[in-house]
Amino acid sequence: MKRTLAILLANPLSLLGVVLVSVVILSAVFADFIAPFPEHSGAVVDFANFNKPPEWPYIFGTDLVGRDMFSRILYAYRISLILGIVVLAIAVPIGVTIGLVAGYLGGWTEYLLMRLTDVFLSVPPLVLAMSIMGVLQPTLANGMLAVTAMWWPWYTRLVYNITRGEKEEGYVLAAEVIGASKAHIIFREILPNCVPAIITKMTLDMGFVILIASSLSFLGLGVQPPTPDLGSMVADGAKYLPDSWWLTIFPGLAILIAVFGFNLIGDALRDILGAEQ
Repeated sequence: MKRTLAILLANPLSLLGVVLVSVVILSAVFADFIAPFPEHSGAVVDFANFNKPPEWPYIFGTDLVGRDMFSRILYAYRISLILGIVVLAIAVPIGVTIGLVAGYLGGWTEYLLMRLTDVFLSVPPLVLAMSIMGVLQPTLANGMLAVTAMWWPWYTRLVYNITRGEKEEGYVLAAEVIGASKAHIIFREILPNCVPAIITKMTLDMGFVILIASSLSFLGLGVQPPTPDLGSMVADGAKYLPDSWWLTIFPGLAILIAVFGFNLIGDALRDILGAEQ
């Protein structure tokens, strides 16, 4: 614990990452209490206050139908975090399991699993997600499915490379000598040594998942109105630049804060977990 605090205090960027991520998480969790107009997260119209620049009580201005931008950004953070958590909760176990099995068993199992992984890795992530969303109806659930389909191969490749090195270590050879099962060796011996790298990548990927999901929404393939989403808010506001600049600038800054914060936290975790090994 002391070493962790020392590493964080020694790097101001790590502390900045903690602050930014804390702001994002607290905004999403307590949006119902923080948002001045929580009802504006849905299909609400208030033409008496439409397209207002930042002023009290609309500190981020209002959109083209009079909804408070600050309130909608808070709820958009909630949608983004839910999407990121669900995507990683599905993609990580799939990718890690395939990487462990392929790296330890070798042979035809390794060849088939890794060639399948290479097929997915050969397609640019956003293009693959767009292709899937082009077939499916653009909803939050389908957006999660599309991003998950492009994310698991990265964990497979990461864990596969670690497993190939770990399976030659003495503790693995000792487990084989005493007759431990392959499942025991894979999940009880090798997997714990992959955890630091997995945790670091998950933290970094949280920001990138939010960015990819926002990109899909920006293109009209992600979360659909009236559900607040950062990407769709940027896309809608871009049509009215530079006059109604707040429609784009504030959602864009919200994306920047989330991605930058999770990247800084990921770098800090890499230093912390590397120091503890």
